[in-house]
Amino acid sequence: MQIYTAHFNKTTNVALVGGGSYPQPGEISMAHNGVLFLDELPEFKRDVLEVMRQPLEDREVTISRAKFTVTYPSSFMLVASMNPSPSGFFNDPSMPNTSSPHEMQRYLSKVSGPLLDRIDIHIEVTPVPFEKLADDRKAESSVEIRKRVTAAREIQTKRFQEMENIHYNAQMSSKLIREYCVLDQQSKDLLKTAMERLNLSARAYDRILKVSRTIADLDNAPQIIPSHIAEAIQYRSLDREGWLG
Repeated sequence: MQIYTAHFNKTTNVALVGGGSYPQPGEISMAHNGVLFLDELPEFKRDVLEVMRQPLEDREVTISRAKFTVTYPSSFMLVASMNPSPSGFFNDPSMPNTSSPHEMQRYLSKVSGPLLDRIDIHIEVTPVPFEKLADDRKAESSVEIRKRVTAAREIQTKRFQEMENIHYNAQMSSKLIREYCVLDQQSKDLLKTAMERLNLSARAYDRILKVSRTIADLDNAPQIIPSHIAEAIQYRSLDREGWLG
């Protein structure tokens, strides 16, 4: 799998999506069937980020000109990172916060709600204390993690083997979600509470179900259970009001 990295100080709409007088594919098409990594997400111009919304949804990008139209594939995995404030130290008790609320709001507003809706997982990463960095206990090895991921992908490959252009859970349509993400009453109640308290959109609802189905696959579980739903909800950090603390 190829990984492409886009830099905020070099990336324009055309560079990201493609285009020009004689349309050429952009970064999102170059990353087709691979990973597109955007570092320092809020440092990109907002209009540059917004052009990714439709390609993320349709998994293709269409460039129209007066005499012709070109469609490029863009089924890529978007991975992005960002600081919670321009200084990077907000909510860190060991460092002074040098950014005003206005500066932080302006910084974070570059990442729109509709774009976040199209990202399946957002996780807030807190500073790691020295004690954990110096801990000698061994964590789960990458080899073991790879085995679990490979097993989950095999489950998904078998699940969608009769379907054209559907290979894994993230590609499921609303119809497939209703078929493969059946919830018991406890799971429904948990998801309903999260939807109401976090004021989640219909798109976020679908993404929670897709992620919970993947979590179940990693557990080799035939059905989604409440713990899978709860874990998937926890992976929507930026949907929470006051997620910065």
